[in-house]
Amino acid sequence: MLDAVVVGAGPNGLTAAVELARRGFSVAVFEARSTVGGGARTEELTLPGFRHDPCSAAHPLAINSPAFRALPLERYGLEWLHAELPMAHPFPDGTAAVLARTVGETAASFGPRDAGAYRRLVEPFLPKWDTLARDFMSLPLTALPRDPVTLARFGLVGLPPSTLLMRRFRDEPAKALFSGLVAHVMAPLGGFATGAIGLVFALAAHARGWPVARGGSQSLSDALAAYLRDLGGSVHTDYEVKRLDDLPPARAYVFDTSPTALARIAGFGNHYGGYRYGPGVFKVDYALDGPVPWTAKEARAAGTVQVGASRAEIGAALSAASREGRAPDKPFLITVQPSVVDPTRAPAGKHVFWAYGHVPNGWTGDLTDTIERQLERFAPGFRDRVLARATAGPPELAARNANYVGGDIASGAVSGLQLLLRPKPTLFPYRTPHPAVFICSSATPPGPGVHGMSGHNAAKAVWKRLRQI
Repeated sequence: MLDAVVVGAGPNGLTAAVELARRGFSVAVFEARSTVGGGARTEELTLPGFRHDPCSAAHPLAINSPAFRALPLERYGLEWLHAELPMAHPFPDGTAAVLARTVGETAASFGPRDAGAYRRLVEPFLPKWDTLARDFMSLPLTALPRDPVTLARFGLVGLPPSTLLMRRFRDEPAKALFSGLVAHVMAPLGGFATGAIGLVFALAAHARGWPVARGGSQSLSDALAAYLRDLGGSVHTDYEVKRLDDLPPARAYVFDTSPTALARIAGFGNHYGGYRYGPGVFKVDYALDGPVPWTAKEARAAGTVQVGASRAEIGAALSAASREGRAPDKPFLITVQPSVVDPTRAPAGKHVFWAYGHVPNGWTGDLTDTIERQLERFAPGFRDRVLARATAGPPELAARNANYVGGDIASGAVSGLQLLLRPKPTLFPYRTPHPAVFICSSATPPGPGVHGMSGHNAAKAVWKRLRQI
């Protein structure tokens, strides 16, 4: 009998398996797809030689993850590559705000009226970032805070809505860039604790950047799987699990799945009936004949580019998708251009690029033309560079990854108390109604993103159970 079986080979499932195997437990992972990866995969979606990341591509949370930093993933081929700028936020007039590695360069891009306010916001937390990140991403009750005072101060700043935090700023560049940071988790700007979301992304950039993985996000997943095998664990692909009886006997079962799928497989009925899914996304992967012709020079040097003309435009796009049930006319776009820094992603002189905008959960329309009209505002001539495109709306995203219910790549609405207390209001979120069944997906704290901390935290609950047995 195995000690633990993990269902789902995304970053959280693989991390949970690694953490258990490191402690001497026998572990097997079962994945429905033909390759491991979940939201961290790489595929040729458009043309031969163009390597795209179907979901996550830039990794500010991965490089800052306490879980990943404790693992020897570089020995297994993981290499982080950094663009000149982690992120840029261009405006239609050709100017741009930037999220740079240094606080000073970032503050300067906001203009003299907001530079000081930005410094005062982030500089108190930056020297203590590693401890803060560990405390913030380990909650709840998986580890005692190492610096409870800094964590409390962070909570006082970050728990209010981001709209209150942005009152510190007077001009549009700072407000728009910070709004875009919040929108990475598809949270309404006025939601509870959205200030913390923006702060985490900003601090992560200043601490270690927003890199891409050489060769694609698949290399992170492959490194986790290779390390697991060296620890004695096994990985089984093309193995779809429809009920618990499909799995070999084990003392614990750990699910890197949506709460909906877990309830169906484990027979939990309506246990997660109150769990809410958020807006979906519409994503386009591009093969380009050259780099994106951004008007703002800063955007040409950035790995990630946020596209939204103002805080108001970003807020309206989020509101349309999450509250009004319609696709926005001017979508806020998150875009990543990995080949700016990684030449292995495309043939010589060519580039890969992706962009996505928010749409209602389960939306079945086509946002391609709207996305490209928005891109043309900031990069005139973009369409002339397109060699091929691959589109994916909510139905296609959910078909590729069952955790993305209705196209929600956050695996659950990041709003209200569900931002912190997910998948249910409980102090033990990784446990389920069955004492031998656990959940470790992005539907558990600390939530969405490629960081492995949900798997790391869940593994603690599992090995406590195994020791008790």
